Amino acid sequence: MKRKMIGLFWIVSTLILSGCLYPKEELAKNQVPYTDQVEAVQTAVNTFQKDNGGILPIKTKEADTPIYQKYPIDFKKISPKYIAEPPGNAFESGGIFQYVLIDVETNPTVKLLDLRVAETIRDINLRIKTKGYPPYKEQIAENIYSIDFEKLGYKKPPYAVSPYTNQNLPFIVTTNAEVYVDYRQDLYKVLQETNKELKPGEDIRPILTENTMFVPAYSLPYTIDVESMEPVFLKQ
Repeated sequence: MKRKMIGLFWIVSTLILSGCLYPKEELAKNQVPYTDQVEAVQTAVNTFQKDNGGILPIKTKEADTPIYQKYPIDFKKISPKYIAEPPGNAFESGGIFQYVLIDVETNPTVKLLDLRVAETIRDINLRIKTKGYPPYKEQIAENIYSIDFEKLGYKKPPYAVSPYTNQNLPFIVTTNAEVYVDYRQDLYKVLQETNKELKPGEDIRPILTENTMFVPAYSLPYTIDVESMEPVFLKQ
């Protein structure tokens, strides 16, 4: 009887451990941006568009939706005919990335939006709502401020991990109480490495998407300063 109980305990323990480990392994896969997965979705989008008279397989969003969140891919329209199933790292499969399109008018291109940023912004917004107003700290630009996170109950300021440089990017808030990620660090670094001609007054965020798989999620438009030629917020 004792041996049977020991054997049963070992089986149950193994099953429990397996159940704990499996989700972690899947979670690791769901957090990795694979180039071949993006390419497979791009091929599916291209074929769908060709077969449907130029129509794109996207979900309908409000007209004022920020540009990098405006065209999420609707996998129901391309799966399983054009792609077997959504990639494992896609939100639809339990992953952390939203597959989106940019340049939809000229060259529809598949990119990734990191949804972990959205989760952090959602938490910040909830705390702001509870407090009743954003605790502004220092003015960064016209109508844009840093946030006093201590007044929101944070022990340490939250941050977004840059998909371009792996730097920790700060969150900012507007006078309309809208929270965004500040990508000036990333833009500054890319500007130092590019020879592309950029004009003051134009949105320079596309330099972040040109040679990467990612869009600058939850960002405000930026341009370059006339004198310093460094990234600054583009006045709306």
